Amino acid sequence: MGHTVNPDREHRLLQQRLERMVTGAPDSPVLMQILKLLFTPEDADFARRIPASPTPLPALARKLGMPLDELDAKVTDLSRRGLLLDFVHKERRYCMLPPVVIGFFEFTFMRARDDMPMAELARLFDQYMYNDRTFGHAVFQGETQIGRSLVREEALPDDDHSEILDWERAGSIIENATAIGISLCACRHKAEHLGHACGRPMETCFTLNEAAESMIRNGISRRVTPAEGMKILEQCKEAGLAQVGDNVQRNLTYMCNCCGCCCGMMNAVKRFEIKNAIVSSNWIMAVNADLCRGCGKCAQACPVSAINMAMPEDNGANGGRRTKLAVVEEDLCLGCGVCYAACGSGAVRMNPRPRRVFTPEGTLDRVLHMAIERGKLADLIFDNPERIHHRVFARLARALENTPPVKALLAVKPLRSAFLNTLVNAKKKGGAKESAQVEKS
Repeated sequence: MGHTVNPDREHRLLQQRLERMVTGAPDSPVLMQILKLLFTPEDADFARRIPASPTPLPALARKLGMPLDELDAKVTDLSRRGLLLDFVHKERRYCMLPPVVIGFFEFTFMRARDDMPMAELARLFDQYMYNDRTFGHAVFQGETQIGRSLVREEALPDDDHSEILDWERAGSIIENATAIGISLCACRHKAEHLGHACGRPMETCFTLNEAAESMIRNGISRRVTPAEGMKILEQCKEAGLAQVGDNVQRNLTYMCNCCGCCCGMMNAVKRFEIKNAIVSSNWIMAVNADLCRGCGKCAQACPVSAINMAMPEDNGANGGRRTKLAVVEEDLCLGCGVCYAACGSGAVRMNPRPRRVFTPEGTLDRVLHMAIERGKLADLIFDNPERIHHRVFARLARALENTPPVKALLAVKPLRSAFLNTLVNAKKKGGAKESAQVEKS
């Protein structure tokens, strides 16, 4: 008597696992094709068992019931293929399952490869990300985002320089990093395989600190010195690229140099009108009407089309202005300063925003805020319960304190349910063991 076999089972379980992560992975036949190209069924079964939070390999070996050397080899293989993220912290090796973005999409396209069907993957990723709003809204829902805009320091008035902090300065981020890696821009590399790359510099994606050490070790990035990094940064500015970094104050993992045509985050802003897909800097474009010549260069340079050229209301009446004036859409402006470099008349400057933008302290804080906003706090906390400790709960409490009451209650309700379910299941398992012991006796 035969039986039915589901050939997609392991990949579908992996998709469901990725969907529970804070940025999500909505089900789609296209995503299934991507997963099948990247993961064998055995790889998918292994990957879905890896926590989304950094876990020491010895603890993971005990959890999976695998010999440590076998686990080490498997993690090494998948990390070199860009399907897991591993790193060393205080001489201990950790690994975690990355999301789709920022994750295995980038790790796949951050280097040239001949071991994968890159053109086919580019087509599938492009279709999954942009054919409808589902994926974009899964990744960028809520207020806390994965990336934030960095302002160009040269665009700031001299009297405002004292207000810009080190974690807001692209140059300072590079100079103070413990390690720097440089790789291909995943978005422009994907576009190149689709035949419509914009021609801007390709090797422009910085990985930083422990993340850089991981990317370098796995052959995804190449190591550069701070001086080399600063030179690349200046070249990117000259090419009209905007700087977007990890949305945290300390221990940044990446900093991109983005164009408005290829960048996934900027396309979410423009294609799907998700205006906060990139958190703005603490500055906003301002125009001196007396100096603006109406040339439109700033509007052409803006990577998210936040600047329009409009005729003033007086339209030249009473001897007033007779040419168009640059006008910024304030809730769309990234505060990146690309427009400042494009302006040839000195009419553009960056002014402080009336209210400073919230930036999470570290990665854990950012992920907690994202989970609360997206209703995935229970999935996050119970993803790897043995790794939960007092510092996590302290930061969780602080994040909840800074969250509007309604959102906090919506986040705590599923957390409470998951916690109770965990206790009930543990009790059931305990009761089953007691019953078995009684029967044996």
